[in-house]
Amino acid sequence: MQVSMKLEMKDSPGQLVAAIKPISDVGGNIIAVIHQREPDQDTDILDVQIVLELPEGRLEKLIVLLKEQGVHIQRIGEERLLYKRTVILIGHLMHTDLSDTVDQIDSTGYAEVCELSMSMPAVNERSSSRITIKALSKTDMESALAILRKVAKKKDLLMIEPLGEIA
Repeated sequence: MQVSMKLEMKDSPGQLVAAIKPISDVGGNIIAVIHQREPDQDTDILDVQIVLELPEGRLEKLIVLLKEQGVHIQRIGEERLLYKRTVILIGHLMHTDLSDTVDQIDSTGYAEVCELSMSMPAVNERSSSRITIKALSKTDMESALAILRKVAKKKDLLMIEPLGEIA
C-alpha cells in the first residue's frame, strides 16, 4: 500500500536518518522525500513529507518505531491520488480569479491541485503559473485536464501541457 506522511522532527544532524531507517526496518520502500530547509527560518523544527510503499499490516509497527525515534507524525494517510500531471498557465491569472480556476479542479472529488507556483512580472503583465494536478485514474486525469482546458479557453489563458506524468 502507498502511504503519505508529514513528519515533524528536530532540525539537527541525523534526524532525517532517524525517520527513514524505521521505514526500511518494516520492509518499506521510499518513493519520495520532500524536505526543504529554510535558511532564514528561526526554529529548530523541521517538516518532512514522505511517500512510501509499505507491505500490508506494517503501518502500526512503523508508527511505533517513528515515535521511539522522537519523530512526530503530523499527518498520515493512504495515497489515493496516484496520477500526476503538471501544466503551465500563462495570462492574467490573478485578474481572472486563479482560486476559481483551482476550485474547478478541486471540486471534482476525483482530482485536485497539489502544487502551484506563480511568477508575476508586473501588474499589467501576463503572469505564469506551474500547476500540478493529482487524480485517481488516467481517465479522471483526462477529465480534470479537459476542465482546465475549458477554463483556460474561457479566461483567455494559454495552457502548456504536459511537463510530466507519474503513474
